[in-house]
Amino acid sequence: MTAGEQHVLLRTEGRAAHITLNRPRALNALTHAMVRRIDEALAAWESDPAVETVIITGAGGRGLCAGGDIRSIYEDARAGGTASFGFWRDEYRLNARIARYPKPYVAVMDGIVMGGGVGVSAHGSVRIVTERSRIAMPETGIGFAPDVGGTYLLALAPGELGTHLALTGTQVGADDALLCGLADHFVPSDDLPRLLAGLATQPVGDALRPYAGEPSPGELAGDRAWIDDCYGADTVEEIVARLRGHGAAAARATADTLAGRSPTALKVTLAAMRRARRLGSLERVLEQDYRSCCAALASHDLAEGIRAQVIDKDRSPLWKPATLAEVTGTEVARYFAPPAGEEFRLATAP
Repeated sequence: MTAGEQHVLLRTEGRAAHITLNRPRALNALTHAMVRRIDEALAAWESDPAVETVIITGAGGRGLCAGGDIRSIYEDARAGGTASFGFWRDEYRLNARIARYPKPYVAVMDGIVMGGGVGVSAHGSVRIVTERSRIAMPETGIGFAPDVGGTYLLALAPGELGTHLALTGTQVGADDALLCGLADHFVPSDDLPRLLAGLATQPVGDALRPYAGEPSPGELAGDRAWIDDCYGADTVEEIVARLRGHGAAAARATADTLAGRSPTALKVTLAAMRRARRLGSLERVLEQDYRSCCAALASHDLAEGIRAQVIDKDRSPLWKPATLAEVTGTEVARYFAPPAGEEFRLATAP
């Protein structure tokens, strides 16, 4: 078996086709071979009349997918390479395919779902969370900006909730994921086996009905007032100032969280969020993601952030520039310029 075949298991059961991400020791992090295998399977099942529903799950019981294989991205960045460009192009094409898929695409977002894991789930038409779900776009903590169309999704969240999640990388549970539009249904994890069995013989709505319920209350609804007030500012500096000056203890704690994130990534992420609201389509946002990722690969902060969080695990990244004030508008604009000779277009974009 190839690596893709080992790490993405495919099967059909009745009317349902199953994709199982199978790198449990790596929390099912996506490799390039995995992305290609998923895309090929979806292309084949799209025209297969025997397949009425597609389901994606993660092996190992800890989560659907913790993101992309950032160790390989780290090695690429350290070597000054461009191999990651091809991975991102294929990954973003897959994200767009999932969003436009003509058959029900059921994403079981149980456990950890982060970064690239959001890309293969939250663009689907039926997104299921459980009491174990922990969903996040944590990229600013590794000197990166949210990609895989994450800013497109978060820009659609009520008020400034999406801006808060994009800048901080905060993990959310089931109720907050539903509030932010990252998921559609809550199903207790104990009921997932029966739900999946039902999808083999029933339409999605009929199979879901006996198990869909209400999750425990989240936190974001209660924090909405200070989040909307603080994140409505035009600059990251002003957001931090509003957070520090706010009466809510949670707002001041959030300012401390942002102080540990890459200043460059924070400014690029805020710009990406504001631009995503104007771009209008997922495909246009994915094209923007490609530009920002290519720029990040050549930056200091991406390699340093991965080193600190994943490689050495000292949790003490040395960002360059080290402060928000040192990150210029010219530097931020570089993340939105097409990379030389590497422009990326999605043909399905309107």
